[in-house]
Amino acid sequence: MVLVTTRFPNLAKMVGTVDSLELAGLEPNDFFTFFEACIFNGEEDKPDHYEDEFDGIGRKIANKLKGSPLAAKTVGRLLHKHLSQEHWNGVLEKHQWLKQQRSDDIMPSLKISYDCLPFHLKKCFSYCGLFPEDHRFTSSEINHFWDAMGIIDSNHQAGRDYLEELVDNGFLMKVFDWADRSSYVMHDLMHELSKSVSAQECLSISGLDFRADAIPQSVRHLSINIEDKYDANFEEKMCKLRERIDIANLRTLMIFRGYEERITKILKDSLKEINSLRVLFIPVNNPESFPHRFSKLIHLQYLKISSSHNDIEMRLPSTLSRFYHLKFLDLDGWNGRSDLPEDFSHLENLHAFHATGELHSNIRNVGKMKHLQELKEFHVRNGSMGFELSELGALTELQGGLIIRGLEHVANKEEAAAAKLKLKKNLKEVELLWGRDGPTTDADILDALQPHSNLRALTIANHGGTVGPSWLCLDIWLASLETLTLEGISWSTLPPFAKLPNLKRLKLKKISGMHQFGLRCGGAPGKCSMRLNRVEFYEMPELAEWAVEPNCHSLTSIENIICIDCPNVSVMPFSEVSCTNLRGLQVSGCPKMSLPSMPHTSILTDLYVKGGDSETLLSYDGKLLAVSGYGGALAYHNMDKLEDMAIKNVSCISMQFPSSSSLQKLSFRDCKGLVLVPVENGGEIQEDNSLLQSITTWGCGELFFRWPMAMGESETIYPFPAPLRKLDVWGEQSMKSMALLSNLTSLTSLSLISCGKLTVDGFNPLITVNLKELQVTSSSTLAADLLSEVARTKLLPAGYVSRLEKLIVDNICGLLVAPICSLLAPSLHTLEFQYDGRVKSLTEEQEKALQLLTSLEKLHFLWCYGLQSLPQGLHRLSSLKELHVVGCLKIQSMRKEGLPVSLQKLEMNWRSAEIDEQIEKIKRTNPHLSVEE
Repeated sequence: MVLVTTRFPNLAKMVGTVDSLELAGLEPNDFFTFFEACIFNGEEDKPDHYEDEFDGIGRKIANKLKGSPLAAKTVGRLLHKHLSQEHWNGVLEKHQWLKQQRSDDIMPSLKISYDCLPFHLKKCFSYCGLFPEDHRFTSSEINHFWDAMGIIDSNHQAGRDYLEELVDNGFLMKVFDWADRSSYVMHDLMHELSKSVSAQECLSISGLDFRADAIPQSVRHLSINIEDKYDANFEEKMCKLRERIDIANLRTLMIFRGYEERITKILKDSLKEINSLRVLFIPVNNPESFPHRFSKLIHLQYLKISSSHNDIEMRLPSTLSRFYHLKFLDLDGWNGRSDLPEDFSHLENLHAFHATGELHSNIRNVGKMKHLQELKEFHVRNGSMGFELSELGALTELQGGLIIRGLEHVANKEEAAAAKLKLKKNLKEVELLWGRDGPTTDADILDALQPHSNLRALTIANHGGTVGPSWLCLDIWLASLETLTLEGISWSTLPPFAKLPNLKRLKLKKISGMHQFGLRCGGAPGKCSMRLNRVEFYEMPELAEWAVEPNCHSLTSIENIICIDCPNVSVMPFSEVSCTNLRGLQVSGCPKMSLPSMPHTSILTDLYVKGGDSETLLSYDGKLLAVSGYGGALAYHNMDKLEDMAIKNVSCISMQFPSSSSLQKLSFRDCKGLVLVPVENGGEIQEDNSLLQSITTWGCGELFFRWPMAMGESETIYPFPAPLRKLDVWGEQSMKSMALLSNLTSLTSLSLISCGKLTVDGFNPLITVNLKELQVTSSSTLAADLLSEVARTKLLPAGYVSRLEKLIVDNICGLLVAPICSLLAPSLHTLEFQYDGRVKSLTEEQEKALQLLTSLEKLHFLWCYGLQSLPQGLHRLSSLKELHVVGCLKIQSMRKEGLPVSLQKLEMNWRSAEIDEQIEKIKRTNPHLSVEE
């Protein structure tokens, strides 16, 4: 089934709607309550005289909104701006209401809200209709567009303010992606409104079949977002469009996707006269996709080029550098080569260049582009003119982040100082990177690369000198620094980390000679930093300990510690008086590290411990605990919100279930030494308060080794809490009596597999009262014994009807007996026989018993390698929908009676030619039968 939503009845008919549901507006009373909520944030915001002065006017306006929530939100915000009768009556008396033509027409109400916008917001909103429906545009994308149109200036703060105003007025919606990055989108009705109010200037073509003769000749802005499907009429439409509007005078051309060759040619030929564009969005498949007069578009201010992944060798046009007036160039969607025209720096008015760091690093003579606001990467290249560090000196408007590579090619401090990093007050992040195999670097060079004190994040990597920069290691220059990364250095003195007042994150990687870490490394005694919340160590073979000075409280702010591939580290500050606010800990490849019982506090809820082979030994996220081969102690008392616990391959542990816990799911796998220990409190087990719903044990073997096996109900101590709903036990030879499960009367699913010593002794039939799924295999005659006991017991309540829906056993003879099948008949819909090699064919009594299962929908015979034929009365199972026969190699033909007509799916492998022929015959009478092998 496919669910389609649309406002257009014709579209519903086109897609073959079967059952339609018409969503009308809200009921009047409900709508007015919602409308009031849109006007006022709450009852307390209503003026005291609301009932007398505003209620009547508000109801009249609400009646005109046709029950539309969108109209209520938009007009409600308009009324909220001025709580006066004059303003409200002005809205009520707008002539736009007279244009309502249908009972569900809300466009006039939206137009009234538009008419009340200030002029600059009207202009901004009207151009938004050029973007496709549901298009998510970023702040920079729409601001660049408005700037190129002359609505705002290059100071995009005004544009950002306009965006927020449009959001506040209900014309745009602000949305966030998985990484919490914001973008903006329009409701489809707002998109229609935008196109309507700008129809004399703007045209958005969203379909192949559009009316060219109805397009105003005054159109100057064109966007195209049609489907990629050739239509012979489209060429004719575009020819009419070309005759209708002045292509040469278009100011905007936005094409939002790539098209096949014929459509691309039509668009290119129809728009070949473009000459005055300020904005151009163009997707290209090959060099021929660019417009005919592309090199002549000297008025361009905003250019966005995207390309397909099919031609990664395609180059950018060499004429790109001719666009002297270009302010914004967006190559984020470019997938071709990363080399740029040699004279790219002629774009001296370029403010924003959206592209990869590799493209940025290939700008020769970038210093000429004095208005450039972002340069992701700059590579110092030995012997290459135009890639000297001095190119950065003229770029005074740089913002965001800057990575400088190839610093090993800088010869002296004068060259380094020419970058003038100290003057770039808007840079927030800087990375200073030397090549790994570069020569030893003069300390003066790094001193000369001093950034501005506003810097928030700094990375220094592979600096070959023995002395760090004075502005970091001696003087506290970077007072705003929040993130510091040091990699591949061997300085004799490290920075006084605790003296950086705003430092929040510290990352150290491959630091030579560091045996001991402390927050005062290299610094004089004094007040410790209280803001550091994340410390990371990577690949530091000599690091042995994190030393904490007595009475030092600098660690209370630390929330995250990462320590990876530090083979000799053994001491970390995990005492309860040091990292008391630690929330995250990741340890990998640190075999000597001594950890306390984990988590050492209840605050630590993001915990990972990995071995040298990166296999996860311990993970905990506050709700899920997974342990696999971990040898350390676990502090269960600090896991008060634990819901799911999985223990694997852990030996020599004693485990007890907490009497009161949030734990809902518990599993043990291959824990050969796991032993359950009975714990009494005041002479009885307080189990009934447990939230535990599911327990799985797999291949442990000694789980009940120390558990008392008394048979009397009054003497038995039960290992599992009574509210348990699901229990799976596999390979538990220490489990010998069903008496241990007698309290589990809430069970809905029970699996007992390979429990060879388990007997029916002490079995309580009441544990089957709520049972829906049961699997008993590799456990002798246990399944038949259990069900027989249930069939003949008198302990079950009067009128009891089995709820069992799914049954898996390996004993055909024991199960197919009349008393058991009569018991299961009302509810059993899935029956699976597996690994029973004793039965060759069903006896007459077994055939009769099978016929009692009138609710059976799925029947499985899996690896019953002695079975030579299917049941003779199979065709009489009128409810059967699926039959699975797998690994039953001795079945060479189907019964002549055939299969039930209700059968929808047949799975049967290793079929003989005779069976295949029989199946083909069956399919002719049952064409809907699906056959799998």
